[in-house]
Amino acid sequence: QVQLVESGGGLVQAGGSLRLSCAASGRTFSWYTMGWFRQAPGKEREFVGCISWKGGSTYYADSVKGRFTISRDSAKNTNYLQMNSLSPEDTAVYYCAAAYLTVVPVRRSEYNYWGQGTQVTVSS
Repeated sequence: QVQLVESGGGLVQAGGSLRLSCAASGRTFSWYTMGWFRQAPGKEREFVGCISWKGGSTYYADSVKGRFTISRDSAKNTNYLQMNSLSPEDTAVYYCAAAYLTVVPVRRSEYNYWGQGTQVTVSS
């Protein structure tokens, strides 16, 4: 059974940082691009960023570029979303997802597996 489990969410003040983790299990994710999405209340789920299956390439939404960084530890089947300079506009449930052999998957439909999400709340 494939599982993606996010952790690391919580409450942080504006300007602060958080690091989210996504632990994958149930299969080998070597050929999967790992992505992050977020969904704020009343809004559509939106793409945040992704990292290639070899970990050499990353791609970010303009709204987080320069503030968020994605990395992965293939040996641990875990990837990370480091979030800096957080603002209240970053408040959302953050989801980890996996897309098989897709170069830069930015659409939800391109992802095969999803985590349950972790809440990030940024107070002003």
